[in-house]
Amino acid sequence: MAEILDGPRADAALTELTDWHRTDVTIARTVSLASFPEAIAVVDRVAVLAEAADHHPDIDIRWRTLTFRLSTHSEGALTTKDFALARQIDEVIAAL
Repeated sequence: MAEILDGPRADAALTELTDWHRTDVTIARTVSLASFPEAIAVVDRVAVLAEAADHHPDIDIRWRTLTFRLSTHSEGALTTKDFALARQIDEVIAAL
């Protein structure tokens, strides 16, 4: 089971991420890509990572703009799983 991160610990973990923000028990990042196919390719890469981690983000696709939202719904809180997947999402985006 993943460790639950309370507000101050979640805020501290957030400082280690690029362009993410926290609202209550959710962290989110929005990114604009060069094209719709590139955006879908990012979603495909994130889907593989999410499936391997058995932890799935909410993803909003608006043409070439993606918003990723992470929260551990089963815990009703942010956990280490959210921040681990956020780091992986950052790596996918950085590799473009």
